[in-house]
Amino acid sequence: MKKHTIWILTILMAVVFIGLLFMQIMYMKNMAEMRYGQFTEGARRCMIAVAEKLEQDETRHFLEEDVSSIESSSLYAQYPGNPVPQLGGMRYSFTTANGLETDITIKGSVSEISKLQPDASATVARFKNVQQTYRTNYLYQRGLLDDVILNILSTASDRPIEQRADSSKVRKYLRQELDTLGLNVPFEFALEAPTGKFVYRSNGYAPTVNDSDNMFTQRLFHNDPPNSHYALKVYFPNKRDYIYSSISFLVPSMAFTLILLVVFVFTIVIAFRQKKLTEMKNDFINNMTHEFKTPISSISLAAQMLNDPTVRKSPAMLQQISTVINDETKRLRFQVEKVLQMSMFERQKATLKLQEVDANLALYNIVNTFKLKVEKYGGKITSHLDAMDAIVNVDEMHFTNVIFNLLDNAVKYRREDEPLQLTVSSRDLGEDRLEIAIADNGIGIRKDDLRKIFEKFYRVSTGNRHDVKGFGLGLAYVKKMITELNGTINVESEPGVGTTFIIVLPLLKE
Repeated sequence: MKKHTIWILTILMAVVFIGLLFMQIMYMKNMAEMRYGQFTEGARRCMIAVAEKLEQDETRHFLEEDVSSIESSSLYAQYPGNPVPQLGGMRYSFTTANGLETDITIKGSVSEISKLQPDASATVARFKNVQQTYRTNYLYQRGLLDDVILNILSTASDRPIEQRADSSKVRKYLRQELDTLGLNVPFEFALEAPTGKFVYRSNGYAPTVNDSDNMFTQRLFHNDPPNSHYALKVYFPNKRDYIYSSISFLVPSMAFTLILLVVFVFTIVIAFRQKKLTEMKNDFINNMTHEFKTPISSISLAAQMLNDPTVRKSPAMLQQISTVINDETKRLRFQVEKVLQMSMFERQKATLKLQEVDANLALYNIVNTFKLKVEKYGGKITSHLDAMDAIVNVDEMHFTNVIFNLLDNAVKYRREDEPLQLTVSSRDLGEDRLEIAIADNGIGIRKDDLRKIFEKFYRVSTGNRHDVKGFGLGLAYVKKMITELNGTINVESEPGVGTTFIIVLPLLKE
Protein backbone atom coordinates (compact mmCIF):
# COMPACT_ATOMS: atom_id res chain seq x y z
CA MET A 1 0.00 0.00 0.00
CA LYS A 2 1.30 3.41 -0.91
CA LYS A 3 2.14 5.89 1.80
CA HIS A 4 -0.30 8.56 0.67
CA THR A 5 -3.11 5.94 0.65
CA ILE A 6 -2.35 5.12 4.28
CA TRP A 7 -2.40 8.82 5.14
CA ILE A 8 -5.77 9.29 3.42
CA LEU A 9 -7.27 6.35 5.33
CA THR A 10 -5.74 7.63 8.57
CA ILE A 11 -7.19 11.12 8.14
CA LEU A 12 -10.60 9.75 7.15
CA MET A 13 -10.80 7.39 10.13
CA ALA A 14 -9.53 10.08 12.47
CA VAL A 15 -12.29 12.46 11.33
CA VAL A 16 -14.89 9.71 11.80
CA PHE A 17 -13.70 8.85 15.31
CA ILE A 18 -13.44 12.49 16.36
CA GLY A 19 -16.95 13.17 15.04
CA LEU A 20 -18.33 10.10 16.81
CA LEU A 21 -16.71 11.05 20.11
CA PHE A 22 -17.92 14.63 19.76
CA MET A 23 -21.50 13.48 19.15
CA GLN A 24 -21.38 11.13 22.15
CA ILE A 25 -19.95 13.83 24.41
CA MET A 26 -22.56 16.36 23.29
CA TYR A 27 -25.34 13.81 23.74
CA MET A 28 -24.14 13.00 27.26
CA LYS A 29 -23.87 16.71 28.05
CA ASN A 30 -27.42 17.35 26.83
CA MET A 31 -28.70 14.34 28.76
CA ALA A 32 -27.02 15.59 31.93
CA GLU A 33 -28.49 19.08 31.47
CA MET A 34 -31.93 17.60 30.87
CA ARG A 35 -31.62 15.42 33.99
CA TYR A 36 -30.54 18.45 35.99
CA GLY A 37 -33.57 20.36 34.78
CA GLN A 38 -35.92 17.49 35.54
CA PHE A 39 -34.46 17.07 39.02
CA THR A 40 -34.69 20.79 39.74
CA GLU A 41 -38.28 20.99 38.54
CA GLY A 42 -39.24 17.88 40.50
CA ALA A 43 -37.62 19.17 43.68
CA ARG A 44 -39.40 22.52 43.38
CA ARG A 45 -42.76 20.86 42.81
CA CYS A 46 -42.10 18.66 45.82
CA MET A 47 -41.33 21.69 48.01
CA ILE A 48 -44.45 23.51 46.84
CA ALA A 49 -46.60 20.44 47.49
CA VAL A 50 -45.19 20.07 51.01
CA ALA A 51 -45.86 23.74 51.76
CA GLU A 52 -49.45 23.35 50.51
CA LYS A 53 -49.98 20.25 52.65
CA LEU A 54 -48.75 22.07 55.74
CA GLU A 55 -51.15 24.96 55.03
CA GLN A 56 -53.97 22.48 54.47
CA ASP A 57 -53.18 20.78 57.77
CA GLU A 58 -53.28 24.10 59.56
CA THR A 59 -56.55 25.10 57.91
CA ARG A 60 -58.00 21.71 58.78
CA HIS A 61 -56.93 22.19 62.39
CA PHE A 62 -58.76 25.50 62.74
CA LEU A 63 -61.80 24.35 60.81
CA GLU A 64 -62.14 21.33 63.06
CA GLU A 65 -62.13 23.61 66.09
CA ASP A 66 -64.66 25.90 64.44
CA VAL A 67 -66.85 22.98 63.41
CA SER A 68 -66.82 21.72 66.98
CA SER A 69 -68.12 25.06 68.19
CA ILE A 70 -70.69 25.21 65.42
CA GLU A 71 -71.95 21.70 66.12
CA SER A 72 -72.88 22.75 69.59
CA SER A 73 -75.48 25.09 68.07
CA SER A 74 -76.46 23.02 65.04
CA LEU A 75 -79.85 22.60 63.49
CA TYR A 76 -80.98 20.21 66.21
CA ALA A 77 -79.26 21.93 69.08
CA GLN A 78 -82.53 23.13 70.56
CA TYR A 79 -86.03 21.90 69.93
CA PRO A 80 -88.87 24.38 70.89
CA GLY A 81 -89.94 23.62 74.38
CA ASN A 82 -87.60 20.64 74.82
CA PRO A 83 -83.85 20.70 73.96
CA VAL A 84 -82.71 18.19 71.36
CA PRO A 85 -79.15 16.71 71.39
CA GLN A 86 -76.46 17.74 68.87
CA LEU A 87 -76.84 14.69 66.67
CA GLY A 88 -80.59 15.07 66.31
CA GLY A 89 -83.54 13.61 68.15
CA MET A 90 -85.96 14.79 70.90
CA ARG A 91 -85.34 14.99 74.62
CA TYR A 92 -88.19 14.59 77.07
CA SER A 93 -88.20 15.48 80.78
CA PHE A 94 -90.80 13.98 83.10
CA THR A 95 -91.49 13.21 86.77
CA THR A 96 -92.43 9.76 87.92
CA ALA A 97 -95.23 8.95 90.35
CA ASN A 98 -92.69 8.65 93.10
CA GLY A 99 -91.50 12.20 92.41
CA LEU A 100 -88.28 11.31 90.52
CA GLU A 101 -87.27 13.64 87.66
CA THR A 102 -85.49 12.18 84.63
CA ASP A 103 -84.64 12.91 80.94
CA ILE A 104 -84.95 10.61 77.95
CA THR A 105 -83.70 11.26 74.39
CA ILE A 106 -85.24 9.62 71.35
CA LYS A 107 -83.11 9.71 68.16
CA GLY A 108 -84.35 9.15 64.66
CA SER A 109 -86.42 10.90 62.05
CA VAL A 110 -87.94 14.04 63.46
CA SER A 111 -91.22 13.37 61.70
CA GLU A 112 -91.39 9.89 63.20
CA ILE A 113 -90.42 11.09 66.67
CA SER A 114 -93.02 13.82 66.56
CA LYS A 115 -95.71 11.21 66.05
CA LEU A 116 -95.05 10.05 69.61
CA GLN A 117 -96.28 13.39 70.92
CA PRO A 118 -99.99 14.01 71.52
CA ASP A 119 -100.23 16.91 69.15
CA ALA A 120 -98.15 15.66 66.19
CA SER A 121 -99.33 18.14 63.60
CA ALA A 122 -98.53 21.14 65.77
CA THR A 123 -95.10 19.71 66.55
CA VAL A 124 -94.31 19.17 62.88
CA ALA A 125 -95.33 22.69 62.05
CA ARG A 126 -93.14 24.13 64.75
CA PHE A 127 -90.24 21.95 63.56
CA LYS A 128 -90.55 23.16 59.99
CA ASN A 129 -90.46 26.75 61.13
CA VAL A 130 -87.31 26.10 63.09
CA GLN A 131 -85.78 24.21 60.11
CA GLN A 132 -86.43 27.15 57.83
CA THR A 133 -84.83 29.51 60.31
CA TYR A 134 -81.65 27.43 60.54
CA ARG A 135 -81.49 27.09 56.75
CA THR A 136 -81.45 30.85 56.47
CA ASN A 137 -78.76 31.06 59.10
CA TYR A 138 -76.69 28.42 57.25
CA LEU A 139 -76.82 30.35 53.99
CA TYR A 140 -75.71 33.42 55.84
CA GLN A 141 -72.86 31.54 57.46
CA ARG A 142 -71.74 30.19 54.06
CA GLY A 143 -71.58 33.73 52.71
CA LEU A 144 -69.26 34.64 55.55
CA LEU A 145 -67.01 31.57 54.96
CA ASP A 146 -64.24 33.56 53.19
CA ASP A 147 -64.08 36.01 56.04
CA VAL A 148 -63.91 33.18 58.50
CA ILE A 149 -60.99 31.53 56.64
CA LEU A 150 -59.11 34.85 56.47
CA ASN A 151 -59.58 35.27 60.17
CA ILE A 152 -58.28 31.75 60.74
CA LEU A 153 -55.17 32.37 58.66
CA SER A 154 -54.51 35.73 60.28
CA THR A 155 -54.48 34.21 63.73
CA ALA A 156 -52.59 31.04 62.75
CA SER A 157 -49.17 32.68 63.12
CA ASP A 158 -49.76 32.83 66.85
CA ARG A 159 -49.28 29.05 67.08
CA PRO A 160 -45.75 27.67 67.72
CA ILE A 161 -43.95 26.83 64.49
CA GLU A 162 -43.03 23.40 65.84
CA GLN A 163 -46.74 22.55 65.87
CA ARG A 164 -47.51 24.13 62.52
CA ALA A 165 -44.61 22.35 60.71
CA ASP A 166 -43.74 19.29 62.72
CA SER A 167 -40.38 17.78 61.64
CA SER A 168 -41.67 14.22 61.40
CA LYS A 169 -44.59 15.40 59.31
CA VAL A 170 -42.30 17.42 57.04
CA ARG A 171 -40.03 14.40 56.50
CA LYS A 172 -43.05 12.21 55.76
CA TYR A 173 -44.49 14.66 53.23
CA LEU A 174 -41.09 15.15 51.51
CA ARG A 175 -40.57 11.42 51.14
CA GLN A 176 -44.10 10.92 49.80
CA GLU A 177 -43.80 13.70 47.22
CA LEU A 178 -40.32 12.62 46.09
CA ASP A 179 -41.48 9.02 45.65
CA THR A 180 -44.50 10.23 43.70
CA LEU A 181 -42.20 12.15 41.34
CA GLY A 182 -39.85 9.16 40.99
CA LEU A 183 -36.93 10.87 42.77
CA ASN A 184 -35.70 8.04 44.97
CA VAL A 185 -32.80 10.03 46.40
CA PRO A 186 -31.73 10.72 50.02
CA PHE A 187 -32.27 14.20 51.41
CA GLU A 188 -31.65 16.33 54.48
CA PHE A 189 -33.82 19.24 55.57
CA ALA A 190 -33.99 22.15 58.00
CA LEU A 191 -36.50 24.82 59.05
CA GLU A 192 -35.03 28.31 59.08
CA ALA A 193 -36.50 31.12 61.19
CA PRO A 194 -36.83 34.72 59.91
CA THR A 195 -33.75 35.58 61.98
CA GLY A 196 -31.64 33.07 60.02
CA LYS A 197 -31.36 30.56 62.84
CA PHE A 198 -32.53 27.00 62.46
CA VAL A 199 -35.64 25.92 64.34
CA TYR A 200 -34.60 22.31 63.71
CA ARG A 201 -32.60 20.35 61.17
CA SER A 202 -31.91 16.70 60.35
CA ASN A 203 -28.76 14.97 61.52
CA GLY A 204 -27.09 14.90 58.11
CA TYR A 205 -27.88 18.50 57.17
CA ALA A 206 -24.42 20.05 56.65
CA PRO A 207 -24.21 21.74 53.23
CA THR A 208 -21.12 23.64 52.13
CA VAL A 209 -20.70 26.74 49.99
CA ASN A 210 -20.09 24.56 46.92
CA ASP A 211 -23.39 22.73 47.44
CA SER A 212 -25.59 25.64 46.36
CA ASP A 213 -26.84 23.63 43.35
CA ASN A 214 -27.97 20.86 45.69
CA MET A 215 -29.97 23.19 47.97
CA PHE A 216 -33.66 24.09 47.52
CA THR A 217 -35.63 26.61 49.60
CA GLN A 218 -39.40 27.04 49.98
CA ARG A 219 -41.18 29.71 52.05
CA LEU A 220 -43.94 28.39 54.29
CA PHE A 221 -47.28 30.00 55.21
CA HIS A 222 -47.39 32.86 52.72
CA ASN A 223 -50.19 34.64 54.59
CA ASP A 224 -48.12 35.12 57.72
CA PRO A 225 -46.86 38.64 58.51
CA PRO A 226 -43.66 39.59 56.65
CA ASN A 227 -41.56 39.31 59.80
CA SER A 228 -42.80 35.78 60.49
CA HIS A 229 -41.85 34.00 57.30
CA TYR A 230 -40.20 30.62 57.86
CA ALA A 231 -38.25 28.80 55.14
CA LEU A 232 -37.99 25.07 54.54
CA LYS A 233 -34.53 24.13 53.20
CA VAL A 234 -33.92 20.74 51.59
CA TYR A 235 -30.40 19.51 50.74
CA PHE A 236 -29.68 16.61 48.35
CA PRO A 237 -26.11 15.42 49.07
CA ASN A 238 -26.13 12.78 46.30
CA LYS A 239 -27.77 14.84 43.59
CA ARG A 240 -24.78 14.74 41.21
CA ASP A 241 -24.31 10.98 41.67
CA TYR A 242 -28.02 10.38 41.15
CA ILE A 243 -28.07 12.37 37.91
CA TYR A 244 -24.94 10.80 36.44
CA SER A 245 -26.05 7.32 37.45
CA SER A 246 -29.14 7.87 35.31
CA ILE A 247 -26.95 8.44 32.23
CA SER A 248 -24.27 5.88 33.10
CA PHE A 249 -25.50 3.65 30.27
CA LEU A 250 -23.65 6.00 27.87
CA VAL A 251 -20.27 5.33 29.47
CA PRO A 252 -19.75 1.85 27.92
CA SER A 253 -20.40 3.21 24.43
CA MET A 254 -17.77 5.91 24.91
CA ALA A 255 -15.36 3.35 26.36
CA PHE A 256 -15.84 1.11 23.33
CA THR A 257 -15.26 4.07 21.03
CA LEU A 258 -12.05 4.97 22.85
CA ILE A 259 -10.88 1.35 22.64
CA LEU A 260 -11.57 1.38 18.90
CA LEU A 261 -9.64 4.64 18.61
CA VAL A 262 -6.66 3.19 20.48
CA VAL A 263 -6.74 0.06 18.33
CA PHE A 264 -6.97 2.20 15.20
CA VAL A 265 -3.99 4.35 16.25
CA PHE A 266 -2.02 1.23 17.15
CA THR A 267 -2.86 -0.31 13.78
CA ILE A 268 -1.77 2.81 11.91
CA VAL A 269 1.51 2.94 13.85
CA ILE A 270 2.15 -0.74 13.07
CA ALA A 271 1.30 -0.11 9.41
CA PHE A 272 3.81 2.72 9.18
CA ARG A 273 6.45 0.65 10.97
CA GLN A 274 5.86 -2.28 8.66
CA LYS A 275 6.08 0.00 5.65
CA LYS A 276 9.29 1.50 6.98
CA LEU A 277 10.66 -2.00 7.66
CA THR A 278 9.71 -3.04 4.13
CA GLU A 279 11.54 -0.05 2.70
CA MET A 280 14.58 -0.90 4.82
CA LYS A 281 14.49 -4.51 3.64
CA ASN A 282 14.27 -3.33 0.06
CA ASP A 283 17.30 -1.12 0.61
CA PHE A 284 19.03 -4.05 2.26
CA ILE A 285 18.34 -6.30 -0.72
CA ASN A 286 19.59 -3.60 -3.12
CA ASN A 287 22.77 -3.12 -1.09
CA MET A 288 23.24 -6.85 -0.68
CA THR A 289 22.87 -7.37 -4.44
CA HIS A 290 25.47 -4.69 -5.08
CA GLU A 291 27.83 -6.08 -2.41
CA PHE A 292 27.57 -9.61 -3.84
CA LYS A 293 27.80 -8.47 -7.43
CA THR A 294 31.28 -6.97 -7.08
CA PRO A 295 33.14 -10.04 -5.72
CA ILE A 296 31.19 -12.39 -7.98
CA SER A 297 32.13 -10.28 -11.00
CA SER A 298 35.78 -10.26 -9.92
CA ILE A 299 35.80 -14.03 -9.39
CA SER A 300 34.06 -14.56 -12.74
CA LEU A 301 36.58 -12.35 -14.51
CA ALA A 302 39.48 -14.19 -12.87
CA ALA A 303 37.98 -17.53 -13.96
CA GLN A 304 37.74 -16.30 -17.56
CA MET A 305 41.36 -15.17 -17.44
CA LEU A 306 42.39 -18.63 -16.30
CA ASN A 307 40.89 -20.02 -19.50
CA ASP A 308 43.41 -17.95 -21.49
CA PRO A 309 46.45 -20.14 -22.34
CA THR A 310 48.81 -17.20 -22.25
CA VAL A 311 47.79 -16.39 -18.70
CA ARG A 312 48.35 -19.97 -17.55
CA LYS A 313 51.91 -19.80 -18.90
CA SER A 314 52.75 -16.80 -16.64
CA PRO A 315 53.35 -17.79 -13.00
CA ALA A 316 53.17 -14.14 -11.90
CA MET A 317 49.79 -13.70 -13.58
CA LEU A 318 48.53 -16.92 -12.01
CA GLN A 319 49.65 -15.70 -8.58
CA GLN A 320 47.87 -12.39 -9.09
CA ILE A 321 44.68 -14.07 -10.28
CA SER A 322 44.84 -16.49 -7.33
CA THR A 323 45.25 -13.61 -4.93
CA VAL A 324 42.22 -11.83 -6.45
CA ILE A 325 40.08 -14.95 -6.23
CA ASN A 326 41.14 -15.52 -2.62
CA ASP A 327 40.51 -11.91 -1.56
CA GLU A 328 37.15 -11.74 -3.30
CA THR A 329 36.14 -15.08 -1.83
CA LYS A 330 36.97 -13.82 1.67
CA ARG A 331 35.02 -10.66 0.95
CA LEU A 332 32.03 -12.66 -0.24
CA ARG A 333 32.22 -14.96 2.78
CA PHE A 334 32.35 -11.93 5.08
CA GLN A 335 29.22 -10.47 3.48
CA VAL A 336 27.42 -13.81 3.81
CA GLU A 337 28.33 -13.94 7.49
CA LYS A 338 26.90 -10.46 7.87
CA VAL A 339 23.62 -11.60 6.41
CA LEU A 340 23.58 -14.68 8.65
CA GLN A 341 23.83 -12.38 11.66
CA MET A 342 20.19 -11.48 10.97
CA SER A 343 19.13 -14.82 12.42
CA MET A 344 20.18 -13.62 15.85
CA PHE A 345 17.47 -10.99 15.81
CA GLU A 346 14.81 -13.64 15.30
CA ARG A 347 15.79 -15.47 18.50
CA GLN A 348 15.15 -14.22 21.99
CA LYS A 349 18.58 -15.25 23.18
CA ALA A 350 21.82 -15.59 21.25
CA THR A 351 24.07 -18.59 21.82
CA LEU A 352 27.14 -17.25 23.63
CA LYS A 353 30.26 -19.00 24.86
CA LEU A 354 31.14 -16.88 27.87
CA GLN A 355 34.67 -16.88 29.20
CA GLU A 356 37.06 -14.69 31.11
CA VAL A 357 38.61 -12.13 28.79
CA ASP A 358 41.09 -9.36 29.52
CA ALA A 359 39.44 -6.45 27.72
CA ASN A 360 42.68 -4.44 27.62
CA LEU A 361 44.55 -7.28 25.91
CA ALA A 362 41.69 -7.90 23.46
CA LEU A 363 41.51 -4.20 22.58
CA TYR A 364 45.31 -4.06 22.12
CA ASN A 365 45.21 -6.93 19.65
CA ILE A 366 42.25 -5.44 17.76
CA VAL A 367 44.01 -2.07 17.45
CA ASN A 368 47.19 -3.69 16.09
CA THR A 369 45.17 -5.71 13.58
CA PHE A 370 43.09 -2.74 12.43
CA LYS A 371 46.06 -0.36 12.22
CA LEU A 372 46.97 -1.40 8.65
CA LYS A 373 43.45 -0.62 7.37
CA VAL A 374 43.45 2.81 9.02
CA GLU A 375 46.90 3.68 7.71
CA LYS A 376 45.79 2.58 4.21
CA TYR A 377 43.47 5.64 4.20
CA GLY A 378 46.13 7.91 5.68
CA GLY A 379 44.68 7.79 9.17
CA LYS A 380 45.99 6.99 12.62
CA ILE A 381 44.63 4.84 15.46
CA THR A 382 45.78 5.14 19.08
CA SER A 383 44.82 3.38 22.30
CA HIS A 384 44.63 4.51 25.93
CA LEU A 385 43.99 1.40 27.97
CA ASP A 386 43.94 2.88 31.47
CA ALA A 387 41.61 0.40 33.19
CA MET A 388 43.36 -1.30 36.10
CA ASP A 389 40.80 -4.12 36.28
CA ALA A 390 39.58 -5.21 32.83
CA ILE A 391 38.56 -8.85 33.28
CA VAL A 392 35.07 -9.34 31.79
CA ASN A 393 32.88 -12.37 31.19
CA VAL A 394 32.11 -12.24 27.45
CA ASP A 395 32.05 -14.26 24.27
CA GLU A 396 35.45 -13.37 22.83
CA MET A 397 34.41 -13.80 19.19
CA HIS A 398 31.32 -11.59 19.48
CA PHE A 399 33.18 -9.05 21.63
CA THR A 400 35.87 -8.79 18.96
CA ASN A 401 33.25 -8.46 16.22
CA VAL A 402 31.55 -5.62 18.14
CA ILE A 403 34.77 -3.61 18.35
CA PHE A 404 35.62 -4.34 14.70
CA ASN A 405 32.16 -3.17 13.61
CA LEU A 406 32.57 0.13 15.42
CA LEU A 407 36.05 0.67 14.01
CA ASP A 408 34.89 -0.28 10.51
CA ASN A 409 32.08 2.30 10.72
CA ALA A 410 34.60 4.96 11.71
CA VAL A 411 36.58 4.21 8.55
CA LYS A 412 33.48 4.17 6.34
CA TYR A 413 32.19 7.52 7.58
CA ARG A 414 35.51 9.37 7.73
CA ARG A 415 35.92 12.92 6.46
CA GLU A 416 37.58 13.40 3.11
CA ASP A 417 39.13 16.75 4.01
CA GLU A 418 40.95 15.59 7.14
CA PRO A 419 42.98 12.47 8.05
CA LEU A 420 41.14 9.93 10.18
CA GLN A 421 41.94 9.94 13.89
CA LEU A 422 40.72 6.93 15.86
CA THR A 423 41.04 6.49 19.63
CA VAL A 424 40.25 3.35 21.65
CA SER A 425 40.28 3.77 25.43
CA SER A 426 39.29 1.94 28.59
CA ARG A 427 38.86 3.11 32.17
CA ASP A 428 37.41 2.03 35.50
CA LEU A 429 33.98 3.40 36.44
CA GLY A 430 33.73 1.88 39.89
CA GLU A 431 30.98 -0.39 41.13
CA ASP A 432 32.58 -3.25 39.14
CA ARG A 433 32.06 -1.63 35.74
CA LEU A 434 34.38 -1.10 32.79
CA GLU A 435 34.00 1.66 30.18
CA ILE A 436 35.26 1.25 26.62
CA ALA A 437 35.18 4.31 24.33
CA ILE A 438 35.78 4.42 20.58
CA ALA A 439 36.07 7.96 19.23
CA ASP A 440 36.67 9.31 15.72
CA ASN A 441 36.76 12.65 13.90
CA GLY A 442 34.43 11.58 11.11
CA ILE A 443 31.38 13.19 9.54
CA GLY A 444 29.27 12.67 12.69
CA ILE A 445 25.62 11.75 13.07
CA ARG A 446 22.63 14.07 13.19
CA LYS A 447 20.44 14.10 16.30
CA ASP A 448 17.45 12.79 14.34
CA ASP A 449 19.46 9.70 13.39
CA LEU A 450 21.03 9.04 16.79
CA ARG A 451 17.86 7.43 18.16
CA LYS A 452 17.55 5.09 15.17
CA ILE A 453 21.08 3.98 14.34
CA PHE A 454 20.72 0.81 16.44
CA GLU A 455 17.59 -0.29 14.57
CA LYS A 456 17.81 -3.23 12.18
CA PHE A 457 18.35 -2.23 8.51
CA TYR A 458 18.52 1.47 9.40
CA ARG A 459 21.20 3.55 7.73
CA VAL A 460 21.78 7.27 7.86
CA SER A 461 21.15 9.24 4.70
CA THR A 462 24.77 9.11 3.53
CA GLY A 463 24.76 5.36 4.08
CA ASN A 464 22.23 4.79 1.31
CA ARG A 465 24.84 5.62 -1.31
CA HIS A 466 26.76 2.70 -2.73
CA ASP A 467 30.13 4.35 -2.15
CA VAL A 468 29.61 3.42 1.51
CA LYS A 469 29.06 -0.32 1.77
CA GLY A 470 26.80 -2.00 4.31
CA PHE A 471 23.45 -3.59 5.07
CA GLY A 472 22.36 -1.59 8.10
CA LEU A 473 23.00 -4.56 10.40
CA GLY A 474 26.30 -3.64 12.02
CA LEU A 475 25.12 -1.35 14.80
CA ALA A 476 21.98 -3.43 15.39
CA TYR A 477 24.29 -6.42 15.93
CA VAL A 478 26.48 -4.36 18.27
CA LYS A 479 23.48 -3.26 20.35
CA LYS A 480 22.16 -6.81 20.66
CA MET A 481 25.50 -8.31 21.65
CA ILE A 482 26.21 -5.65 24.31
CA THR A 483 22.71 -6.18 25.71
CA GLU A 484 23.24 -9.96 25.77
CA LEU A 485 26.45 -9.36 27.74
CA ASN A 486 24.47 -7.33 30.34
CA GLY A 487 26.09 -4.10 29.22
CA THR A 488 24.98 -0.78 27.77
CA ILE A 489 26.04 1.28 24.77
CA ASN A 490 25.53 4.99 24.14
CA VAL A 491 26.62 7.31 21.40
CA GLU A 492 27.66 10.96 21.41
CA SER A 493 28.04 12.72 18.08
CA GLU A 494 28.18 16.12 16.45
CA PRO A 495 28.00 16.57 12.67
CA GLY A 496 31.34 17.63 11.22
CA VAL A 497 33.19 16.95 14.50
CA GLY A 498 33.05 13.22 15.14
CA THR A 499 31.38 10.37 16.98
CA THR A 500 32.11 8.52 20.24
CA PHE A 501 30.61 5.13 21.13
CA ILE A 502 30.69 4.35 24.87
CA ILE A 503 30.33 0.73 26.02
CA VAL A 504 29.89 -0.17 29.69
CA LEU A 505 30.35 -3.81 30.73
CA PRO A 506 30.18 -5.46 34.15
CA LEU A 507 33.50 -6.71 35.47
CA LEU A 508 33.97 -10.32 36.47
CA LYS A 509 33.60 -10.51 40.25
CA GLU A 510 36.16 -12.49 42.20
